[in-house]
Formats: sequence, C-alpha cells, structure tokens
Amino acid sequence: MRAIWKGSISFGLVNVPTSIYTATENHDLSLHQVHEKDGGRIRYQRRCEVCGQVVKWQDIERAYEDGGRTAIITRDDLETLPSEQSREIQILQFVPNEQIDPIMLDKSYYLAPSTTGVKPYVLLRRTLEAAERTAIVSFTLRHKTRLGALRVRDEVLVLQSMLWDDEIRRPDFGEIGADVQISEMELDMSSQLVDNYSADFRPEEFSDEYQEQLRALVSAKLAEGSEAGDESTKVAVADDGEDAEVVDLVEALRRSVSESKLKSKAKPRSTKKSSTEATSRSSASKRSTSTSGSGKKQGASTKRTAKKAGSGKKSA
Repeated sequence: MRAIWKGSISFGLVNVPTSIYTATENHDLSLHQVHEKDGGRIRYQRRCEVCGQVVKWQDIERAYEDGGRTAIITRDDLETLPSEQSREIQILQFVPNEQIDPIMLDKSYYLAPSTTGVKPYVLLRRTLEAAERTAIVSFTLRHKTRLGALRVRDEVLVLQSMLWDDEIRRPDFGEIGADVQISEMELDMSSQLVDNYSADFRPEEFSDEYQEQLRALVSAKLAEGSEAGDESTKVAVADDGEDAEVVDLVEALRRSVSESKLKSKAKPRSTKKSSTEATSRSSASKRSTSTSGSGKKQGASTKRTAKKAGSGKKSA
C-alpha cells in the first residue's frame, strides 16, 4: 500500500506520527467510449475557448467568477493558505459512537504509525476502545479542510472523512403518512417477515451482480469477435413497472412470509450437522464391513471343519 498523506495526530500534548492510506478500492469494470461505426476511441481535449489551443494539464489553473469578474487562483496561491500547509490531524472531541449519523460519513482511510509513533498509536487505539468513543478530528487533504471521525477497526485506526453539517440536505417532503392507518394484522405480518429475514450481517455473502453480468457480457463479446447486435449477447432486463401498485397489503405480506419460510427450509443444513451425519455413515459402513468380514471368516471355518469330517469318513 502507498501512503497518500504523512503527518501526525495531535492528541493533547501527544503527537502520533502517522501516514494515511486509502482503505477502499473500486473493482468496477472500466469501459471507455468508442465510435460505434469503426470502434475508434473517443478522446476529449482541454481546449481554450479564447485562443483555441489545446492546453496541457500543468498550464491549467482554477478560477472563480462573480458578476462578470474573474479571480484566477493558482497553485502557489493555494499553498499560501494556512490550512493547506497543515500536516496535522487535530482531535477536537471524543463523542459516543452512536451519536455519529452514518449519512455524514464519506471516504475511509487507514492510519499506520511511523516507527517512532507505535507506542502513542497503540495508546490512542486502546483509549478509544476502552472509552467506546469516536474521536472527531479536523484535517486537510487534497486542498480541502475536512471533518473526520477517528475510530478503531480490526486493531487499526480508521479515519473517515465527514460531510459538514450544511452539506446534508434536510428532507422536505411534508408530513409523510400522517393520515395512514396501520392495522395490528399488518404490523404483525410485517414483524414476522422481519423475523424470517433476520440474520447476522456477513458482507462476504453479497456480491455485485451487475458487475458479474457485465463481465460475462464482455467475455461473450470477446469470444464471438465483438459482433454488434448479436441477440445471443444481449442481457434481458425484467421490467415490473416502476409504479406497480400492491392492492392488498395484508395478502402481499402473507405471501412474503410464506415464501421466506420456504426459502428458510430450502437452505442446506449446516456444515457441522452434515459432518456429524457423514461420520455416522462412515462408522456404520465400517461396522458393516467388519461384520461382513467376520461372517466370511466364520463361513470359511465351517467349510474347513466339514472338509475334515468328510476326510475322516473316507479313511474309515
């Protein structure tokens, strides 16, 4: 992993030298634009509308327009800002974990200590775990001053950038469902449905079906030589209608509960149980083999006895 930022965590008078690493990655299949007629790549150029020339990235700066006036802000201008020069993650507060609204959380980063900062890093990590609190911090990353939540995950400090309060839009839909009446039967059926679908969250059990289907489509296209319009490679999409209306809510709930019970029964038995049954079958098989072997030995012994008896009679 490559660090994208280096600085320190300010914990009172304690400084924790640390580096920031991106904690997530995008696995979406990357597609580019092409000309349908001949498959040529579509490329965009950064062209100046005044002189008409194509401008290199290093010659591009930012600007702000206000009523016909333009203020050009260069990279040197941005570097003069005090917050841009800051290399410190400053802890502002320690708040209860449950007070962090998930809607405010943005991108996640891992924090790793430098060789001289391991002890204060572990101290801060254990302090957060013992207090069951999240540290609210401020830091500057990529030309922006950010608010962040510092917490512990898998023995590592995780920094999650947060949206500012004025960036969260307030819902303005009026009073939703003020005149809606929910019967006890509807609520009971809905609760049963929740119970039937209740489980412990295991993220590894879920996958991006769209990306899987997209990769299969791309593989099929590559295999057939990318012939456009082949019906065999088109993906069918079911359309149930965006505005489909459920006429009888109770009946829909009842059917949902029944289907969820059937799905639950259809699930394969646990590995532990299957292992026990396999062991029992194996033991029974061994006993059967042993009994069969014993029977063969007894039969052979009886034949030998009978043979001896016959030999005795002939001698007489």
